[in-house]
Amino acid sequence: MLRNDVLGKEATLYTRLPSGRLRCTACARFCEIPEGKVGLCGIRGVVDSKLRLFVYGKVIAGHIDPIEKKPVTHYRPGSSIFSIATTGCNWLCKYCQNYDISQRRKIEGTEMTPEQVVDTAVNYGADGIAYTYNEPSIFIEFARDCGIEAHKKGIFNIFVSNGYDTIESVNMMKDFLDCITIDFKGSGKQEFVRQFIGIPNADPIFQTLKNIRDKTTIHTEVTDLIVPEVGDDLDAARKLCRFIYDELGPDTPIHFLRFHPDYKMMEFSNTPIETLEKHHSIAKEIGLKYAYVGNVPGHALEHTYCPECKNIVIERYGFSIGSWNLDANNCCNRCGYPIPIIGKPNKIHKNRFQIV
Repeated sequence: MLRNDVLGKEATLYTRLPSGRLRCTACARFCEIPEGKVGLCGIRGVVDSKLRLFVYGKVIAGHIDPIEKKPVTHYRPGSSIFSIATTGCNWLCKYCQNYDISQRRKIEGTEMTPEQVVDTAVNYGADGIAYTYNEPSIFIEFARDCGIEAHKKGIFNIFVSNGYDTIESVNMMKDFLDCITIDFKGSGKQEFVRQFIGIPNADPIFQTLKNIRDKTTIHTEVTDLIVPEVGDDLDAARKLCRFIYDELGPDTPIHFLRFHPDYKMMEFSNTPIETLEKHHSIAKEIGLKYAYVGNVPGHALEHTYCPECKNIVIERYGFSIGSWNLDANNCCNRCGYPIPIIGKPNKIHKNRFQIV
């Protein structure tokens, strides 16, 4: 049995089965958990016939980040973000750079109430709170309570998510979430996600994107980690880009991220830049207007270009904004084309950047 000092708080997202087990509905694994046991994530389990969120109020990591690090480029650019996480995860990624947090199956962290989380964000001058580093949907009840308090202080909320969600978790997102970036791996190709993530397929992620589209007003961006040799299939990338174009629209940003070796995949190499550029070209061929290459500071495809006149409307280097060439209505200052970006930056780094 679990110790009483790690009971956390009763979860909201679960149902009771005729067998006596409880089905967790926070993520698409739908773990059916008997008394005294925990789900795969390691942080949701059954005690006294109730599903408990053991990490409620236990923050294992907290950092101040630029919003562009998430990566998010079309929502409140230049914002400062207080990023928090708990232990545990519903995925088993062999390349995870946060594995010490996400794959830890021990309930640990600094005790913080939702009010203390928000006060910390305010004290650091953060504009938003990001729930990140591990999958936030597995601690969504805690994130919701933090997010509701954040809105009271004028602070917005972001999920950095794998999108392996349910209609129940998407419905809860409506209570507090302003922005989400959903991070595909290997373009969601079945062979990749089975071998390197430990899920049957990416179907629930595609469904989550539809549910967010249909049931919320949450700003959505998509990322795709391109792992060389095993996760760089161009046909899978084409399928993903076609889905985004057809279901989410051509204005939806997509970020192709460079892989670097970590955790159980140290024998792999960094993704060749040429591979990322090929994926970017596919996105543009499909008709996506705002495609980016990430984790390659100084690359020309970090910038936002006007789809009409090809002017650089936002110049970036890594996570910094170098120039802002939009008018008061966020239209291109050369041709007047409206760029679908919410907000304006508080800070511009005036130096010009070398393009590679």
